[in-house]
Amino acid sequence: MSKPYPNAAATGFDWFKSSYSSGDQSCVEVAKIPGLVPVRDSKNPQGPALALAPYVWSAFVDFAKNDA
Repeated sequence: MSKPYPNAAATGFDWFKSSYSSGDQSCVEVAKIPGLVPVRDSKNPQGPALALAPYVWSAFVDFAKNDA
């Protein structure tokens, strides 16, 4: 389940990068809002974002940890 946000910067969310980010901006950013996990490309903060259901985000993180 996801919801598109055409302009991620216009959401007013507080965006966060992982502390594991290498600093080269090749990562995603997430925001904390109840019931959703908004995700955007750190290289394009003015671009689109997706808001994922928490279980979808958890599955993605588990996949990235285990299969990367």
